Amino acid sequence: MSMLSGAASPLAEVYDVALTDLDGVAFEGTRPVPRAAEGIERARAAGLRFCFVTNNASRPPSAVVEHLASVGIQAADADVVTASQAGAAMLARDLRAGSRVLVVGAAGLIEAVEEVGMVPVFSAEDSPVAVIQGFGPRVDWASLAEATYAIGGGAAFYATNLDKTLPTERGFAPGNGSLVAAVRSATGVEPVSAGKPEPGIFWAAAERMGARRPLVVGDRLDTDVAGARAAGLACLMVLTGVNTPRDVAMAAPRERPTYIGADLCALTESHPQPAERAGWWMVGDAHARVVGGAATVTGGTWIDQVRALTCAAWAAADAGTPLAPERIVCPDPPPR
Repeated sequence: MSMLSGAASPLAEVYDVALTDLDGVAFEGTRPVPRAAEGIERARAAGLRFCFVTNNASRPPSAVVEHLASVGIQAADADVVTASQAGAAMLARDLRAGSRVLVVGAAGLIEAVEEVGMVPVFSAEDSPVAVIQGFGPRVDWASLAEATYAIGGGAAFYATNLDKTLPTERGFAPGNGSLVAAVRSATGVEPVSAGKPEPGIFWAAAERMGARRPLVVGDRLDTDVAGARAAGLACLMVLTGVNTPRDVAMAAPRERPTYIGADLCALTESHPQPAERAGWWMVGDAHARVVGGAATVTGGTWIDQVRALTCAAWAAADAGTPLAPERIVCPDPPPR
């Protein structure tokens, strides 16, 4: 049975490098996530280093660094690992140098493909041996059509990532996975994916940083958390982006984080050890239990209530008690 872990010391003192997601964790489009810059600054003061690992393939690392600076977070190009770089690394592994690759995406993907010695092309008439598709805000029907023609002609199909949605300042927009689905539907070909939840992008980031005790930080169960588990790494789930406390409580074992925090300031906080007593799960002063498929939670802070409720829900699910999302009543978060 998988369960949340506790940490008597702040996570920034337990781990040496945070492999941190961006969209929904550090920013939402052009808008900063509340307390993200503060949390990173405090964690760095405690000795934690950061590598920003993103499935967004639209920007090269230099542009990501500029975007981070615009929301008050300092980084260097070497601190950024993108799904474009991971996808290009797969091309370098599988194809001969100088191969023509049809690129569907933005500048970040084109640059990454060039850096590994491939020749980007943009028409199926250029006889590409492979197609690589990544997110770009200007990807259109014509681009998807060229990819479909090329794959129909025998080109291999790669995707930087399969995220269905992308958090923006206006809400959730279609992500690369939604656009890839159109090409997959048209061709019947399943792409090889490079980004999260594939473990390789985390291993590459940890190796680049010389990490000995890396911690994955993210907001998505199906990419950040699932990828961390696939890579054998601990994971902090922050509740600032895609997935909600109810989603975490309902998570399948392969998508369960090691820790839950309200935001990036959770890196400089200790995490109470969950404990079970007489059917109640206790985290700090919060208590939660599941009886007859319905959850009850009381006492403690909001985040400890979420943690206790998560433990109670996971224990019940693992014991075979069916849970319906509407019967998991999550406490309202405090105003930011």
